[in-house]
Amino acid sequence: MKTDRRLFLKSTAIAAAAAIAAPPLFAAANPESTIRQRQPIPLGFDNFSIRAHNWKAERLIRFAAEKELDSILLSDLDVYENHEEKYLAGLKQIANDLGVKVHAGTGGICPTAKRFIKKWGTAKEHLELGIRVAKTLGSPVFRCYLGGASERTTPGGIEAHIEETVKVLKSIESQAVDANVKIAVENHAGDMQGHELVTLIEAAGKHFVGATIDSGNATWTLESPASNLEVVGPYAVSSGIRDSTVWETEQGAAVAWNAVGEGQVDWKLYAKRFGELCPGVPFQLEIISGFNRSFNYHDDAFWNAYPNVKARDYESFLRMARAGKPVPKDKSNDADYQMNELLKSINFCKQELKLGLKK
Repeated sequence: MKTDRRLFLKSTAIAAAAAIAAPPLFAAANPESTIRQRQPIPLGFDNFSIRAHNWKAERLIRFAAEKELDSILLSDLDVYENHEEKYLAGLKQIANDLGVKVHAGTGGICPTAKRFIKKWGTAKEHLELGIRVAKTLGSPVFRCYLGGASERTTPGGIEAHIEETVKVLKSIESQAVDANVKIAVENHAGDMQGHELVTLIEAAGKHFVGATIDSGNATWTLESPASNLEVVGPYAVSSGIRDSTVWETEQGAAVAWNAVGEGQVDWKLYAKRFGELCPGVPFQLEIISGFNRSFNYHDDAFWNAYPNVKARDYESFLRMARAGKPVPKDKSNDADYQMNELLKSINFCKQELKLGLKK
């Protein structure tokens, strides 16, 4: 069986390579990838990038202003001193005075997923709290996610969790619409491939649900950031951006996340396409360097979690793996290390990509 699987993978890769030989890597992958009017790209960061500092919301907002950034994704509900109206309104005023746009967020909202966060009540109560927080802060979105890679191997696969997540989202549709807050579901930690996230958004209703596009998480679902952008970009309302390196191993491949500019992504092309597909969406850095993850796809059992991989997306991942070199593990939980990785990424985006609205 293992020999048959390898032959299948090889033939799939060859067929996919032939199919995409003519178009460029960033060619539109589906009809939704229509280019919208290009706008300057705001630059920001996700507070998870410097999680070891344990800063609260006000300190993070002021840090974003100090670094002349346009936005910040406060990606968890514990970052606030409290969730009272007066406190949140005060944060909004501080952010407005400093010229920093706040995107609000949280973690897992799928009740059947292993990564579901129970701290904030039921899934519906969790989202209702998030919508209220986002509205008070003036955030146009509330970022959340389904789960992680482990959801793909549970009964019913990722499709069962997508179905449950859609139900939860529909239960708060009126609240989100009334608050003018879009629920921004992320492709998170290997849970959904780009086309699966789009399926979720379309099923729930794209008038109130969009995507938090995560370039690094794409590589955890056998996609390249470039191919993921083509699929998810037209639905993006928020983002989490970092670089990635992929290399071949005896068992399959391994992935490391990097500071922007230190991995394999062609960022000039990515930023150009991001501006075309995601006009007005901030380019928010979520840097999570320092560790590696293996994908042992030479083992037949691995593919039980990926029954519907698209050949084009997989081939784009394989191209990265063939070209990549191993990256050593580092100190991902060290506060100074995290800060340095973020600052390197900010500087690269400003100097090399000319991102950001502030000069």
